[in-house]
Amino acid sequence: MRDFGYVEEGWSGSLKERHIWRRVIGYSSGHILKFVLAVLLALLVTAATLALPRLMQTGIDNYITVQDMAMEQRFEGLGIVALLYAAMVATVFLAGFLQVVVLERLGQSIMQTIRCDLFSHLLRLDLSFFNKHAVGRLVTRLTNDVQNMYEMFTSVMVTLFNDFLKLFGILVILFLMNFRLALLMSLFVPAAIVITVIFSRLAREQFRAIRRQLARLNGFLQESISGLTVIQLFERQQGSYRKYEQLSDEYLNRTLAQIKLFGTFMPLTELMSSVAVALIIWYGGGEIIRRELTLGELVAFLSYMRLFFQPMRELSQKYSIVQSALASAERIFDLLDTREEIRQPALPATPRESRGAIVFDRVGFGYDREDPVISNVSLTIRPGETVAVVGSTGAGKSTLINLLLRFYDPQQGRILLDGIDLRAYDLQDLRTRVGVIMQEVFILPDTLFANIVLDTGTDRARVVEIIENTGMEDFVAGLPDGLDTLIGEGSLELSAGEKQLLAFARVLCRDPVVLVLDEATASVDTATENILELAIAASFENRTSLVIAHRLSTVRRAHRIVVMDRGRIREQGTHAELMARGGLYSTLVGLDLQAGETAVPEVVERGGR
Repeated sequence: MRDFGYVEEGWSGSLKERHIWRRVIGYSSGHILKFVLAVLLALLVTAATLALPRLMQTGIDNYITVQDMAMEQRFEGLGIVALLYAAMVATVFLAGFLQVVVLERLGQSIMQTIRCDLFSHLLRLDLSFFNKHAVGRLVTRLTNDVQNMYEMFTSVMVTLFNDFLKLFGILVILFLMNFRLALLMSLFVPAAIVITVIFSRLAREQFRAIRRQLARLNGFLQESISGLTVIQLFERQQGSYRKYEQLSDEYLNRTLAQIKLFGTFMPLTELMSSVAVALIIWYGGGEIIRRELTLGELVAFLSYMRLFFQPMRELSQKYSIVQSALASAERIFDLLDTREEIRQPALPATPRESRGAIVFDRVGFGYDREDPVISNVSLTIRPGETVAVVGSTGAGKSTLINLLLRFYDPQQGRILLDGIDLRAYDLQDLRTRVGVIMQEVFILPDTLFANIVLDTGTDRARVVEIIENTGMEDFVAGLPDGLDTLIGEGSLELSAGEKQLLAFARVLCRDPVVLVLDEATASVDTATENILELAIAASFENRTSLVIAHRLSTVRRAHRIVVMDRGRIREQGTHAELMARGGLYSTLVGLDLQAGETAVPEVVERGGR
């Protein structure tokens, strides 16, 4: 798979990549009428633009320089030419305006489709994909790369056709007007093409160098802001500033190099245009003296040559835009072609009875297949039972949760829920049956009610009942607008304990048959954990519960404690049984006590469902 990063080190975009063009055009297929309209408007703009010099020629030759025509007729003829000229200018303006509007609507519609397809696809990808690719790089696909494609649709595709049509039309008109003078002017075409091609290649390299340096600059900026606390703590402000200044200076140098390149190409193009004008005046003036060319034709020639070099200057820039857009398109399509590893079953299975029985049957798994995280794990959790899984960091506790939620599939063995392999469940159905409360609680910038209900459609009366059962009445009553209080980014910020209360209420709205607590109380102090007591008890009631904990005090509600070490289950039993055994669990308890744990975990013996 290709790198989805912002740095454009690899593929630089080739106009010969037919498979990319086919997919790009495929996104345009639903907008054929807009595209045809834009092309027709481009033809109208080109025709009106090319008519202007001919009208000037008509006015000069037929009415200004003639001597054998009455004054009134000359003024009347000039008036008609002036009106036609004004009409052509108005046509260029109106058609150009409509063309811009159509192209903008076309580009925005296509980009909207691509953005939605990308985001929808990202939402379906597995966690393993996001473990391998930085979030910032994926955001770039939805922003910078989509914007690059937008530039191609709005600034290039139709206008490039318009420019080529204009160049061809000018050459045809010049040869029809005066073959010899047109032949002399055509000598500039190869030179202009060579200069444009050379400039395009140099500009592409400069452009890519700027993008690479900007990627490094943005990457360092993101890292510095994310780690600002560490930078200040270790007084690394000066070192970080010097590094940023160095990257910024390099970016400045790259940008100045591109400016110098444009500063060379543009005057060179102007020089060629001026030389062409000088030749026209010299040669055309001689033709006028010999009465083989009219003054109007000479003026028209000068106007057409000005029009000829204008698109030549723009072609090189548009060529670079197309190359950059194709490179972005290739990265976008590569991302869209990435397939999920976790597949939905063709015929999902549903258990006859939802009891919450969980079986880990000789399960083995590693995020890297060469480095297993858990090996040969077998664990049976009875319906209604609360099981706590403890162990040191890296023992494989959270991996069990990821496998239970089917964020990953086991590489060996199987996991059963109510007698059915997880791979046979519909993913949405499975994740509705298993509720998870994590250490970090995601808060939507919305009301408290919306954050609790999410997509469950739970009515307000049920939410009020859940709040009462979880002991959240005082918390809700203390908010400015109760359940309608806006929380999250830009609004009221909740404490760690309040977020955990919200998380418990959120899970109870889904009423899952299995509840998982993944370090849910690790970030709160003991006093706050005591406040959560009622919410935890309400959540455990009448459902199978699996508790992942570092702090051993949080396992006191468990019927059974499972001790993991280096990816394997080492011990199982109640607190008293494990302490009497004097094994790994008792060692962990001793370490916890030395670290300041105030009480030895107490196991509350409760019956199953």
